[in-house]
Amino acid sequence: MTFAASLQLALSTATFLLAATCAKYWALGPSTLKLVLTIALYSVGNLIMLRLVREVGMSSAFSLSAVIQLIAVNVIALTYFGEKLTIIQSSGMVLAILAVILITFGSASE
Repeated sequence: MTFAASLQLALSTATFLLAATCAKYWALGPSTLKLVLTIALYSVGNLIMLRLVREVGMSSAFSLSAVIQLIAVNVIALTYFGEKLTIIQSSGMVLAILAVILITFGSASE
């Protein structure tokens, strides 16, 4: 992956994390401003992802983005918002991360 692609991945991840945080704040106290900001951030994140898909391909772009977001969003949810996961949910997260890693490595080896 090129430096430009890595930068786009980091930028889209940061944008999606801000969007997810805004979505949580909207869920805690709905307002039109929070909703508009959430939609705008998700839109910007998706526009960045379109550029990334063009550069590295759909499977790589979305797989990498999914696993990074899965981990990062849960870190925010667990540490900042104090959410808790059951053992079943935690096991599911580990399996999801493993699945995306296997998909990513599988497509890279072909």
